[in-house]
Amino acid sequence: MNVCSQNLQSAIEKLRSRKQTVGFGESCTGGLLAATLAALPGVSDIFLGSVVSYSNQAKVDLLGVSWSVLKVEGAVSGTVARQMAQGVRNQLKCHWSVTITGIAGPTGGTEFKPVGTVWFAVIGPGFDTTERKLFSGSRTEIQKQAVDFAIELLLKSMG
Repeated sequence: MNVCSQNLQSAIEKLRSRKQTVGFGESCTGGLLAATLAALPGVSDIFLGSVVSYSNQAKVDLLGVSWSVLKVEGAVSGTVARQMAQGVRNQLKCHWSVTITGIAGPTGGTEFKPVGTVWFAVIGPGFDTTERKLFSGSRTEIQKQAVDFAIELLLKSMG
């Protein structure tokens, strides 16, 4: 079992032992985080769903992200990741929310936000954090690294 699989199993066990649930909001990973969890049998007791909000319009309409924040900071920012996480909790009524927004490439990067820039947010009972990572590799590799880190961040956030 690799580290990601171990982290995922540990996160599931913690959620179950606490009788808590999780939901996701994904942009650059396009549902890969949800698919990773949903591939495991029996997770319906802890996994409520995921919102894939790839476009800015979907972020606004489905998760309540502010247009003004999108215009000022861009979709790849800590503020947007946090607003997505708040929206996931509001929409899915879950205890924990994990969100991912970034630039998986191969195009779309800038000097200040190069390809591989990904922002994460985790919100849970009495907990709220954002974190920025810079990954490298192909689009698929960046997406996989983002999913692995999101699972790691959820586990770390639950204590």
